[in-house]
This record gives sequence, structure tokens and C-alpha cells, in this order.
Amino acid sequence: MAINCITSMPQPPTNHETKEQEKPLVFDASIFKNQVNIPTQFIWPDEEQTCLNIPELDVPFIDLGGFLSGDPLAAMEASKVVGEACQKHGFFLVVNHGIDQKLISDAHVFMDDFFELPLFQKQRAQRKTGEHCGYASSFTGRFSSKLPWKETLSFQFSADEKSPNLVRDYLCNTMGNEYQQFGEVYQDYCKAMSNLSLGVMELLGMSLGVGKAYFREFFEENSSIMRLNYYPTCQKPELTLGTGPHCDPTSLTILHQDQVGGLQVYVDDQWHSITPHFNAFVVNIGDTFMALSNGRYKSCLHRAVVNSEKTRKSLAFFLCPLSDKVVTPPCELVDNYNPRIYPDFTWSMLLEFTQKHYRADIKTLEAFANWIQHKTT
Repeated sequence: MAINCITSMPQPPTNHETKEQEKPLVFDASIFKNQVNIPTQFIWPDEEQTCLNIPELDVPFIDLGGFLSGDPLAAMEASKVVGEACQKHGFFLVVNHGIDQKLISDAHVFMDDFFELPLFQKQRAQRKTGEHCGYASSFTGRFSSKLPWKETLSFQFSADEKSPNLVRDYLCNTMGNEYQQFGEVYQDYCKAMSNLSLGVMELLGMSLGVGKAYFREFFEENSSIMRLNYYPTCQKPELTLGTGPHCDPTSLTILHQDQVGGLQVYVDDQWHSITPHFNAFVVNIGDTFMALSNGRYKSCLHRAVVNSEKTRKSLAFFLCPLSDKVVTPPCELVDNYNPRIYPDFTWSMLLEFTQKHYRADIKTLEAFANWIQHKTT
């Protein structure tokens, strides 16, 4: 069957998770963190609740020092280890990444400052239904069950030189001019994450045999998403989840965890933890890159758990192509033995699909691809 590219998306069927409540529950972390009886909307099914004493994931540490200094042998070794991890589960850690430690620390400090504000002040940046930017207190306005025990603040980043202050301007416009320094910290952080992402893309291109420039050029003018995740304590953490099981629909995620821990990855039919390392970033493949690699590299199921003792927070940068960029694998990754798995699509289509019509899970890309193929036949 010929695979065509759809650039505008008709109304797809919704899944049962996207039903909205008429009067959504308001998740005020300052109140909910002290409640012994948590609302039923936050209680997850028994089979999805947290497990005790799970094993730690054997995730490789990629030392970027030699690669960033231009050592070709170090680059080849790093690309080899990255490729092995991406074929198995799509997760790896990067160290000696060149990101200023003070910038990372400042990003965590300002996150505390924001999420410790009273709810009504955080709601100045309230995320609107169907959009991916803004403040969200859980997803109470979008879903009616299996709600995540978390707050988030998300905003767009553009690598376009014509939009050098997009993050700062957005945060100042929504929260007020007193958030200028707040905005500048995250503007700088996003730029650093974008540059780091492009370096990782070089390693991914080398590991897949398409050359280090291929994916770097594809994402050079990226329009990405930054998200601050804040997981309050919970009196019954065994009943809920900070983030439910899902695969990231984006291309590449670069995550920095605090020292509390809570990230879990599903590998070999069981959940595994990834221990926080302040000097390392957790990197994982998303659905969009899995499609770009023609399924060679995996977008792995993962989740976040909460605890009753200490608030957890993380910084997540989601690398995304330009909205109108056609996601199609390079010809080197398609042949008679490796036929096309996914149809061409644009990132804006997949983003709309996950924001308005489908709750991201392990089958997001499959559901999206099947819907596109149905529309083209």
C-alpha cells in the first residue's frame, strides 16, 4: 500500500480517556498532600499501581566529554553504546555533557518558587483545554479518572534565531514582568537542552548508519516543549501515580531529576527504577523518533511514582521538529527486509492527536498510524 503524507487532520475518534467533566475537580497540592482519603479520580486500577522493591534498570552512562571535544574514536564508542540502549529500551544517561551546573541548580530553585505559590497565582498561567503550554494542576479539566498526582508548567521553545526570547516573553506575559529572571533562566536552560539534543542526534545518526549530520539537520530548527514537573507528597502513594504509564509522543526527552527518585521504566515484562544522578541527564527515545528510525529504536513505556515523605521534581525537555516538518525515515533505513512501518505525518498532527483526542499510552503511535492509514485507503 502506498504511504502518503497527511498535512491536515480530520476529526479522529476519541478514546474513552478523553471525556471531560462538566465541573472538573481542582487539584490544590497544598490541600491534597495532607488528605488521608484521596479522591477516587486519583486512584489507579490495582494492576497499574506501584510495586515495592523493583529492580534498578541497567542503563548505560554515556560520557560525552570525548565526543564534544571532537575525538572521533570517543564519538564512535558513544554512538555504539547509544545504539545498543535504543534497540533494547531507548533509555540512557549522559555525563560530562557540558551544561553549567549553576544553570541546572537555578532551574530547580525557580521551579520551587513557582510551585510553592498559592494556587490562584499559578493559575495566571492556566493551561487551556487542547493546548500544551501553561500551568496544569493534574489534568482535572481533561480527564475524569486515573488522574496524575502532579502539577506541571509547560512552555514552547524555538531554536529559530528570530525568536530568541520566546520562553522569557511567554512567562512574563502570563505571570507578569516580575518573572523576567525566572524566564531568562528557563530560556537559557532550553537553549542548552536544544544544543545537547542536537549532539545526541549526531550520535543517533552515527549509530543508525545515516551519518551524524542527518538528524542534527532535521532538528536544527526545532520547536520544542519544556515542562516543569512537580510531584507533591501523597498520604496514600501506593494508590496513585505521579505520571501514568506512557511513551513520549515527542522525538527525544532529556530529563533532569532531583535526588528524590520516582522514574520507572517497563523492560522485560517488569518495572525498573532509574536512580537519580545530579550530574547526569536521563535521555529517552520518543514515538516520533521511533517513526523516524523506522522502528529500529524503541520508545519505551515509563511512569513516575510519588511518595509520602518528600516532594519530587524534574525538568523535562521534549525535542520536537518544526510543526510542518514531514516525519519520514531516511532511505537507508528502508529496504525489502525492513519495509516502512509507519506512514508519513507532521509533528503538528501527532501533537493535536495527543492533546485533543487521545491520552498518551503504550499504543499512541500505533493508534495514530492506524488512523492515518485508514484515512488514506
